Amino acid sequence: MKMYIFIKDSVPDEFGPVVAAHASLSCYLRYKNDKEMKKWLATSFKKVVCVITHEEFQRLKFNWVSNAKFNVTTESSLNDEEVAITFCPRETYPEAFKMFKLWKPKNN
Repeated sequence: MKMYIFIKDSVPDEFGPVVAAHASLSCYLRYKNDKEMKKWLATSFKKVVCVITHEEFQRLKFNWVSNAKFNVTTESSLNDEEVAITFCPRETYPEAFKMFKLWKPKNN
């Protein structure tokens, strides 16, 4: 089981870890009573953090993944911009999820 966190590529490097933390926690709070979330907490706690473009973000947000439970995170320090989309943990994801790049600082 995994929780996928997608962060927009427009997010500055120094906000990446904060955005990932906010995204994970807000998804947990939204779905804390979900049976898949409970199973993930008890057995896995794995997270995958990827970077995506604005266009990819829009596709994910508007039901690119059918029947998916997800949460959109905004960041007050970035003018309340939508910065991440997090999918409630589940056993399997579409194969396309494996094609996204893992997040890493752009200026390392």
